[in-house]
Amino acid sequence: MNGLVMLILSAAVLLLAYLFYGKYLVNKWGIDPNKKTPAYEFEDGVDYVPAPPSVVFGHQFASIAGAGPINGPIIAAMFGWVPVLLWVVFGGIFFGAVQDLAALYASVKNKGKTIGYVIELYIGRTGKNLFLIFVWLFSILVVAAFADIVASTFAGFDAAGAKVEANAAVATTSMLFIAAAIILGIFIRKVKTNQIVQGAVAIIFLAVCITLGIFYPIYVSRNIWLYVVFIYIFCASVAPVWALLQPRDYLNSFLLVAMILAAFIGIIFTAPSIHLPAFSGWIVNGQYLFPILFVTVACGAVSGFHSLVASGTTSKQISKETQILPISYGSMLVESLLAVIALIAVGALAVDGKMPAGTPPQIFAGAVAGFLAKLGISSEVSYTLITLAISAFALTSLDSVARVGRLAFQEFFISETGGAEGPIVKFFSNTITATVLTLLLGYILARVGYQNIWPLFGSANQLLAALSLIACAVFLKRTKRQGAPLYIPMCAMLVITFTALFFTIKSKWNMLFSTETAFSFTADGLQLIFAILLLILGIIVAADGFSKLRKRAQ
Repeated sequence: MNGLVMLILSAAVLLLAYLFYGKYLVNKWGIDPNKKTPAYEFEDGVDYVPAPPSVVFGHQFASIAGAGPINGPIIAAMFGWVPVLLWVVFGGIFFGAVQDLAALYASVKNKGKTIGYVIELYIGRTGKNLFLIFVWLFSILVVAAFADIVASTFAGFDAAGAKVEANAAVATTSMLFIAAAIILGIFIRKVKTNQIVQGAVAIIFLAVCITLGIFYPIYVSRNIWLYVVFIYIFCASVAPVWALLQPRDYLNSFLLVAMILAAFIGIIFTAPSIHLPAFSGWIVNGQYLFPILFVTVACGAVSGFHSLVASGTTSKQISKETQILPISYGSMLVESLLAVIALIAVGALAVDGKMPAGTPPQIFAGAVAGFLAKLGISSEVSYTLITLAISAFALTSLDSVARVGRLAFQEFFISETGGAEGPIVKFFSNTITATVLTLLLGYILARVGYQNIWPLFGSANQLLAALSLIACAVFLKRTKRQGAPLYIPMCAMLVITFTALFFTIKSKWNMLFSTETAFSFTADGLQLIFAILLLILGIIVAADGFSKLRKRAQ
């Protein structure tokens, strides 16, 4: 298979899906271009802040992308390129993009509130509370994993104590990004200019940060960076979105788009061959294609985290309902295209059908740098810049999920449908309290090491997608809108994720009582406990949602 053919066909299918299926869904549900959005209706200067569509798209795109669409497809490629490609393209169109669109639409139509609020309003407070517990646990998992990944990426010294220049350069640039984002946020808010000027200023800031980062690397250990990362995400999750979240994601969106364009151009001019088998078998390295393929690809096809970003932050920034389609459905399809590029990258570096060595980001950066080298561009510079882009997006996803976890914790103690607030409710619903408790548990898990909890991320992420789809389906049904496009995705995701969690529980449970394999309470015990909790919460929330959906269907 030729990588260029794969890229062109995938891009064409994704574009057609946006033009026809995406617009079909929006027209079916109804969009009011003149209705005041929650960003204006509840503007508070902190969470509800209307922003230009390019800024909101940048926030949504940079937050949902992260390293997921690169890691997932590359790891799943062990099953062959055909199943991965089919799931990325058609899963992205009919599962992921539909979920993102439904979540953002439901939130905008419900005061810009989260999926938890939608569940309380249309399913019940018990379902909402259980869902928020699920979201909070999921957010802690992501905070712990991404914080550890970012700190390790920034580490200026390896295990032997030698300096790692690339990591140190990435660290400097990322820190400069934060300062540049604050300045850019003030500029956008105080100086009324058009989006072309804003984009030009952002690109200049981006170029300056990258240049200074390369020439002035910061050499600091991983442990120190872990402290810095948590201090940063604490500030980011409580600061007004216009001051840091919006401009930082806007800056990073340029970096991400540049990375995708560079890879796209490289593939077009080099037309690399795919050296992986089309299909490797139903069982590879002891892993079953079902359900492992689907929970491994994750963000490249469908991700529950997207619904949290869409309903937690993005819906509070949209200035017109007409922006819902491109910002949600459109950004997911671009992410699917990135996943296709990642699949081409690993296929190009494979040798005789065998996966290349290295981590997924290393494989991706190495492949794209190789494409660009054939066009006369320095492979060393390309590799550094692409690695920087991947690291920047992990940090962007990190501060977004920290805010989402804080909001979920606060919503757990507040009833949107009424009720008195006592001193305990006021204490736990306080922004600082909710943020500290969320990040404290995340920090503890990060110290343990993300490797011990990462296997659960895929299953929890996909189960979250299923629960979000159920909530949106009930909302559409209750408001007399067409929710049928959500039924197959939500049922399929429930089967996939329940199966994956069952396999995890069975495996860890057998290890617990086995005399042949060692059971680590730090690693295996955490996975077993979290898997059981997630499975129980998922079953209860799903059952509650289906009950409401079935009653309304009668």
